[in-house]
Amino acid sequence: MQGTRDTDRPIEQRPLLAMGLRLLTALLLASMFAGVKWASQRGVHVVESLFWRQLGSAFCATAWVAWGPGFETLRTKRIGAHVTRMGIGLTAMFLNFLAMTLLPLAEATAIGFSVPIFSVVLAALVLGEPTGKWRWGAVVVGFIGVLVVVQPGSSHLPLEGGAVAVVAALMTAAVTIVIRRLGATEAAATTVFWFAVSSLLPLAILMPWFGKAHDLQTWAIVSGLSLAGGLAQLTLTGALRLAPVALVMPMDYTSLIWATLFGFLLFGQLPTEWTWIGAPVIIASGLVILWREHRLARASRAAQAVPE
Repeated sequence: MQGTRDTDRPIEQRPLLAMGLRLLTALLLASMFAGVKWASQRGVHVVESLFWRQLGSAFCATAWVAWGPGFETLRTKRIGAHVTRMGIGLTAMFLNFLAMTLLPLAEATAIGFSVPIFSVVLAALVLGEPTGKWRWGAVVVGFIGVLVVVQPGSSHLPLEGGAVAVVAALMTAAVTIVIRRLGATEAAATTVFWFAVSSLLPLAILMPWFGKAHDLQTWAIVSGLSLAGGLAQLTLTGALRLAPVALVMPMDYTSLIWATLFGFLLFGQLPTEWTWIGAPVIIASGLVILWREHRLARASRAAQAVPE
C-alpha cells in the first residue's frame, strides 16, 4: 500500500498546469522576498523572518505529507545528510533574505539568477560531472552578466549587498547539489519536511535574541511572507512532478517582473540600465545550461534504451 503513495512515482504529465504552478511559484517567492524587505524596514530582523518563514513551511509540509504520501514515508537512514542540507539551506536562505534587505529587489533577484551557473561549477568540482564547452561557455558569459549588474568598484550598488547576493547564489547552488544527492534515496516529501522542521530548532534558539513585539501591520507582513514561502514550496514541488525541469524552469525568470513591480510600488525603486543589460545575459546563460543538460539527459536515456 505504501508504494502506491510514493510521491516520487511517475504520474500523468500535465505541462500547462505545471507551467502555471511554476509561474505562481515565481510570484509567491517574489512576494516573500518583498515581504522580507518590507518587514526589515519595520524592525524585523532577518533571523526572525527566517523563523516565521520556516514555521509556515513546516505547517505546509506537514499538511502535504498528511494528505499525500503519509508520515510513514518520513523514515530515513540519512540523518547526517538531512542535517547537512539543513545547515547549508538555512545559510543560503539567510544570505538571500539579507541580500533583499541590502539591495533593490530587482537587482538582488537578477543576481540570484546566477544559481544555475554556480551549480555547473559545483557539479564539476564536487560531483565530478563532465562539463563540456557549452556549459563552461555559459558559465563565463553568466559571470560577465553578474559583473555587469553588480558593477564592482562603482557606486552603482552597495558593495556589501552585491557580495552577499553573489555568495547567496553560490550557497543556493550548493543546496541543489545536496538535494541531488539526497534525491538518490529520499522522496521529495521527506527532504522538504525534514528541512522545514529541523531548521526550526536552531532558529528557535536564536529567537530570544532577535525576536521582538511588533504592531499589527508588521505581523500581517510577516504572516504574509511566511504563507507565501510555505505555499511556494508546494507549488514548486507540484510543478516538478507534472512536467520536466527543462519545461518549467524558464518560468522562474518572470520573478524579475514581479520584483520590479514590488520594488516600485513598495519602495519606489526601479532597476538601473545596468540591471536591464546584465539580467538578460545571466538569464540567457542559465537557459543555455538548462538546454544543454536537457539534451545530455535525453541522449543518456536514449543510449540506455538501446538493447545490447
